[in-house]
Amino acid sequence: MKAVAYYRNLPIDNPESLVDIELPDPQPGPRDLLVEVRAVSVNPVDVKVRAGAAPEQGQPKVIGWDAAGVVRAVGADVTLFRPGDKVWYAGSLLRPGTNSELHLVDERIVGHMPHSLDFAHAAALPLTSITAWELLFDRLRVPEGQTPTGRSLLVIGAAGGVGSILVQLARQLTGLTVIGTASRPETAEWVRELGAHHVIDHTKPLAEELKRIGVDTVDYVASLTHTDTHFPQIVEAIKPQGSLALIDDPEALDVRQLKRKSVSLHWEFMFTRSMFGTPDQVAQHELLDRVAALIDAGTLRTTLADHFGKIDVANLKRAHALLESNRARGKIVLEGF
Repeated sequence: MKAVAYYRNLPIDNPESLVDIELPDPQPGPRDLLVEVRAVSVNPVDVKVRAGAAPEQGQPKVIGWDAAGVVRAVGADVTLFRPGDKVWYAGSLLRPGTNSELHLVDERIVGHMPHSLDFAHAAALPLTSITAWELLFDRLRVPEGQTPTGRSLLVIGAAGGVGSILVQLARQLTGLTVIGTASRPETAEWVRELGAHHVIDHTKPLAEELKRIGVDTVDYVASLTHTDTHFPQIVEAIKPQGSLALIDDPEALDVRQLKRKSVSLHWEFMFTRSMFGTPDQVAQHELLDRVAALIDAGTLRTTLADHFGKIDVANLKRAHALLESNRARGKIVLEGF
């Protein structure tokens, strides 16, 4: 099968940062699906792994996690899917990635693809949907229900992949006032289209920007990027006994600054369940099916922003470079080999 991989951690503009390779077709284990990959999307985790995770000596490392495709074969103990099913998922950090024609994935972290989306539009959503759902409902423990609560959520980096679906989930499934941040006119408009009640500029002091829209402090903060840069402003902008959740990797945070407000701090990492084989892995299957139903009902929309063409080295390099520029909005998708 065709795949795209790397042998060394190199800058994306290096000719050998990603290479085309051929690999044997994989065979499914007991709980595995063998999926024909039709489309993938590229996430910040792809960039981080390519730049920092060394392959085994002399062996290629295939990355990529988001995928939409068709089940070709199933393992002996599979109960949730059958050959021919259209599926979407975000894979596991412990297994080869989805930048390949065929891919193995545990059925417990796979969902049935939305009927109303094609493969490209579906591939934009799994990793970010899982991350946003777990952050909002599992980490921050925001209750579902559209009755206004008087509480507010600030989403820092709302135009990115996770922010683009988090804004929708919070607006459509909760009673929160949703405030997103964006720094350019086109990204601010994107966040408004996705349902944010307000959009503020994260290149300016957040507390001042909130006061500009008549908000003194917020109950919840989802910090999706540059948390270390924004942290002093987050401390100022969050209410006493508020909650902060983050997904990025700040070099250092002085969390003692949260103490006087009794603010709770939550980490979200959507690979935790698959990485540790937690007993509740199937929750990701269930939430992907729930998101698919919300997509088909018209409650949520895809966050595909850029379609870069077929899955090959040149297009994956373009996608990695755009993510590294910190100027991407929504999701970048590639389709077919």
